[in-house]
Parts: sequence; structure tokens; C-alpha cells
Amino acid sequence: MRLNHHLSAAVAVVAAAAAFAASTAVAVAQDKLKIAAGQRGNWDSAVPEIMQRMGLAKKHGLDLEILWTQGAGETQQAVISNSVDIGVAPGVMGVLSAFAKGAPVRVIGNQASGAQDLFWYVKADSPIKSWKDTEGKTLAYSTNGSSNHGIVTAFMSEQKLKARPVATGGPPATLTQVMSGQIDIGWAAPPFGLDQLDKNEIRVLAKGSDTAFGGQTVRFNIVNTQTLTAKKDQLARFAKAYRETVAAMYTDAGLKTYADWLGIPLAKAQRTRDDFFPRSSIELDTIIGLDVIVKEAVNLKYTAQPVTKEQLDQLIQIPPK
Repeated sequence: MRLNHHLSAAVAVVAAAAAFAASTAVAVAQDKLKIAAGQRGNWDSAVPEIMQRMGLAKKHGLDLEILWTQGAGETQQAVISNSVDIGVAPGVMGVLSAFAKGAPVRVIGNQASGAQDLFWYVKADSPIKSWKDTEGKTLAYSTNGSSNHGIVTAFMSEQKLKARPVATGGPPATLTQVMSGQIDIGWAAPPFGLDQLDKNEIRVLAKGSDTAFGGQTVRFNIVNTQTLTAKKDQLARFAKAYRETVAAMYTDAGLKTYADWLGIPLAKAQRTRDDFFPRSSIELDTIIGLDVIVKEAVNLKYTAQPVTKEQLDQLIQIPPK
């Protein structure tokens, strides 16, 4: 009996050790990726957060550390300096400009197309009724190189405006500046601003889709060239998880995850998704309107000359399905 007792104890010890080793192996298999993402709370930039919360990052052996930025300028700079692995949502014009100047950036996918989510607004009692009333007025965008900066540049060019563009950071900071009279025309993206619109505290002046950006890719996901080489396998797994997350976000479970994360009503989350973000607009593999993008980059003075097809082939490195 004593021998059997010792054998049982030994077996238990071995089993425990094996279980510990297995759990350690699983832990080691979770590769960490540092993500810089613009505008916490926006539906499109929420993909990495939802990926983590729904277990899809873990499914592909990834552990995401997410840093939220005030806009694409901060996000892009974090990638260029190689302080993060992936930048989510830098503006397409900012990326093209940086690439044309020799910055070590590469595109690993579409982040958002269409610009139907971005809108510019004024206080409800503002005398500004249309673009013709904006001479000498301040016009907000988040940070240099962001998609909304590109759209403001397009507004200035297409509408021949004499307004003064001003970097105001994210939607909450921008709203404060508009309501306090520091800024005349603010910018926002749902779900931010919906409550103020419903309460008639603000009025929409224009939408991003009103410009040449309407219908084309406006934001990318990017990496540093060093990351592209050193973490090719992790990026491939991230791309797989990203595609699965986008699909999940258009289910009831994904919508609830988003609403719970932000602490907003499910109806508001659904309005944000269904009214502003068709699934096709955030699909990783769908980059739209490159020919228009390249021409507009020159017209808006982001690049000195058109980026060539050969350069685009070098820039765009989407991991295969």
C-alpha cells in the first residue's frame, strides 16, 4: 500500500509538472504586439480592441498592447520611430507623404474607406450656415497627417476657402473648444457627437464624403519596415485575426462587445455601425481608389510628384489570406 501511495504521489507530481509546462508553453506562444491606434471609441479603430476582447488575438497567439493616440500624426510618428509594431488609422495622405520622403513605413491593409464617418459641425446658434460664411473662421482637424487633415485640405482647395485650419486633437477636446468659442468649426466621428446632434446643440456643416475623398480609402494600417521583416509571422497572424474581427463586429456579439467597452447603449452602437460604417469600408484587403489618391496627393501638395505603380507595390504589403 505504501508503494502504491508513493507511486500515486509521483504520478500526481509528474502530471502537475506537465500541466504547468503546457500552460507555460501557451503563455510563451502569446506574442505581444504593440499597437498605436487613433481616436479611442471610433468604430473602425476599435478593431484591435474588439479583437482582444473577443479572444481572437489569443486564438492566433497574440497579446495586444494598445496605445490610444489623439490622431494619425501621433500614430504615424510612433511607427516611424519604431516604438510600436502597428499603427492603426493614419491618414492616407500623411502615409504617402512620409513614404515619398523616405520614411520607413509600409501599408499592411486598408483601415477605412469612404470618409462617411467624419463630419464638421458648428454650434447650433452659429452664424455659419455654409462654406461661404467661413472666411477668417477656424476649421478643426485632429493632427497633421490624419485623414481629417487631408479632408480639411481638400475642403480648402475644392471650396476655395479662406478659413484657418487648426489642429485640435480628438473629438472631445474639439467639442470643448467649439462650445467655448475657441474654434468656429469642429470635427467629429460617431459615436462622438451623436448626442449633441440629437439635442440640437450642434449642426452638421459638411461630411468627409462631400470631398474627393468620398468613396476612396482614407486611412491605412501601417508598420515600420523593420517590423515587416522581423515580425512577418506575427503580422500574418494579426491580419488573419483582423479579418475575423471585422466579420465578428457585424454580428450581435461583436456589437455588444463594442457597446460594453464604451459603456454606451446598444442602439447607439448600432447606429454608429449601421449608419456610418458598412462592413466593406473597413475590410483589410480592400484599398479603393489608388489612382485618385495618388493624383490628389500631388494636388493637395502632400507629394511633389505622383507615387509610381512600382513604388505603390513597394509600399503596400498586405499579408495574404
